Amino acid sequence: MEKEEQRQHLIGFKKKNEAKRPEALQRLRQAVIQNRNIFEELLHTVRHCSLGEITDTLFDVGGEYRRSL
Repeated sequence: MEKEEQRQHLIGFKKKNEAKRPEALQRLRQAVIQNRNIFEELLHTVRHCSLGEITDTLFDVGGEYRRSL
């Protein structure tokens, strides 16, 4: 039941923010490419995009982080 509620919440969140999502992700992408501090941009992006969308964008631009041992 909780899983379904979260899924419905995510669907509603995406629907509500579908117009602003592309711009928010593009702004985040540009901040990474320009090697700027992305914290402020993340604060903006989380208002319009899901964690999965943000993670996919960061992975697409910067690749996967691998901790060196």
